[in-house]
Amino acid sequence: MIQCGVLISTEQFQSAELVEFARALEARGYDSLWLPELFGREPVATAGYLLGRSERIAVATGIANVYVRDANAMAQARQSLAELSGGRFILGLGVSNAGLNTARGHVWQSPLKKMSTYLDALDAIKPASPVPAQPCPTYIAAHGPALQALGARRTDGIITYLMPPEHTGRSLARIGTAAALNVVAMFLAERDPVIARGKARAALKMYLRLDYYHREWRKLGFSDADFADGGSDGLIDMLVAWGDDDALQKRAAEFERAGATRLIVMPLGLLSKQGLNMRVLDVLAGS
Repeated sequence: MIQCGVLISTEQFQSAELVEFARALEARGYDSLWLPELFGREPVATAGYLLGRSERIAVATGIANVYVRDANAMAQARQSLAELSGGRFILGLGVSNAGLNTARGHVWQSPLKKMSTYLDALDAIKPASPVPAQPCPTYIAAHGPALQALGARRTDGIITYLMPPEHTGRSLARIGTAAALNVVAMFLAERDPVIARGKARAALKMYLRLDYYHREWRKLGFSDADFADGGSDGLIDMLVAWGDDDALQKRAAEFERAGATRLIVMPLGLLSKQGLNMRVLDVLAGS
């Protein structure tokens, strides 16, 4: 059976609420909680906080930006958290994007060169701290063939983001079954197409501006017209699974059939005026 994790931005929770949410995921059988890196909570520190306050669930960076921490700092964090948590830390790495990294004062390099060099350094470092009983699983965010080949060759596997089952199938063909294929996908429990697509467009607004997503979506048959005006209905429906329980479960099953090792659910509409809405996560628990 496919593993199932959850990716959320943690800024929407107070610290105690975040711990309660992680424990709620544990109770529902989710195997991992993934923490993105943008402008809010620092993901490595947050992972340590949650690992110390949970029992079974793994906590992952999804992803930690390789421009932000040098390989020494990342190697120390990886080994320390894996050891101190009893093997429940997962390291997801990525290059983020040129605009964000340049704005932070970093010199942008080609993703393949940057990630390859970073992995070389990471592998060469042996922190002077207790070694975990099991090596920390390490994955890289990768959509295109070259980065995916690097991930399959040099790490435990890859992470894809905002790609449909068709892309998952293509990714599996590239990396084979020996490497893990973690797929992040948005899900929304909403039957009304107007409301659902409106919420999906709001969630996708930032990503529809990024050319490296466009490159991958073009390979799936989309064009510039699909990226304009908030995204075409066809693009939106490809990127966000919405509808009733059957529709959400159907999309999850499509990812599994396409070869995903782990489905990482990004639930839309998690917080509402009525409080925490766990409908998506209840429907997909155990998928």
